[in-house]
Amino acid sequence: MGDTRSGSRRGRLGAAAMLVVLIVGASACSKSGAGSGSSSDTGGTSTATTATAIQGDIAFNDANLAKIDTALKAALAGKDLSKLDQAMVVNVAVDYWNAGKIGFKKGLADLGVKGTYQAPANGRLDQQLSIIQTLRGQGITGLSVSAIDPTAIKAPIASANGAGIPVLAIDSPLPKEDGAALYLGTPNYQAGQKAGEAMKQALGDKGQVVVLVGSLTTSNAVERIQGFEDTLKGTGIKVVQKLSDGMDASKALTNAQTAIQTNPNINGLYGVYSYDGPSAGQAVQAAGKSGRVKIISDDSDPQTLKFIQSGVIQATVVQQPYQQGYTGAYLLTAFKVLGKEATLKIVQPYLESDGTTLSSGVGLVTGGNLTDYQAKLKDLGIG
Repeated sequence: MGDTRSGSRRGRLGAAAMLVVLIVGASACSKSGAGSGSSSDTGGTSTATTATAIQGDIAFNDANLAKIDTALKAALAGKDLSKLDQAMVVNVAVDYWNAGKIGFKKGLADLGVKGTYQAPANGRLDQQLSIIQTLRGQGITGLSVSAIDPTAIKAPIASANGAGIPVLAIDSPLPKEDGAALYLGTPNYQAGQKAGEAMKQALGDKGQVVVLVGSLTTSNAVERIQGFEDTLKGTGIKVVQKLSDGMDASKALTNAQTAIQTNPNINGLYGVYSYDGPSAGQAVQAAGKSGRVKIISDDSDPQTLKFIQSGVIQATVVQQPYQQGYTGAYLLTAFKVLGKEATLKIVQPYLESDGTTLSSGVGLVTGGNLTDYQAKLKDLGIG
């Protein structure tokens, strides 16, 4: 994510169906009592006698996205796509976005359209805006963007729209007035709720939690944290700190270490950005508190999956960045060639209740389904 984290990529209908199996209902985590409350192999003692096994589930939207892709491709049949040059610009260069990059390139290839993928190396706003300006100068015909700042992106979107360049918001939703044609991505409030439910199961409804996040102002992070906190209401679990790391993994590690060292009552960490989970895992492991301080993270960073395997991280909420890339390529092409009205008419039946969100789905991975998840990612060319 800017975080905060795929669909099987072949005939696309089969692709979507395969990925639905990919994160099939997860069960309790291995070794560390990811949801069982048992201690980890590193010697942590159980503190959550009333904790229950974390239940994984599937809430992806692969089947509907496949239907949309098929309908859009049929509507585009016979149209001249040779002059199109689409762009996907994400919020930071991290492992999470590798799947999005692969999906975007695959979508372009399936349509026979040119395009480019760009990511600011350090997740800086000035870098992202510079990238967009450069791409505009190169004559792009469509732009999907995971905006670092919804206010700063408003002018570039208005400029693009004025030039007849459609803009698609991905990963992080934008205010309607910003002018993006649609939001394709995770329903972030729902993702936060899923993380909150996992934390409740891991802690047994009692504890003190610190939130680690790359930004306290980016839309996707704000919505996730809100969903997380709302889910904890009425329990004995309290969020005692929200620590921003400015999209810096080393800062995230420092934040986690400091939080653990200064408050011995902390028994839960929620890592919102893709690197926050691994940072939390490193801090907990170094402090010798694996299994005692429970970690719920977002996304499927390779190190996150390793920590799930070893029981250091109890569960991770996973997204569909591949779908954001793949279906994003289809939507940009349709917006440019068919027009916004015709494209939205095809997409309308699959939108969320707000009328502007096309969900790419939310899932949960624990130790119980990790092997299956990794095998499917590898099959998709992501793992």
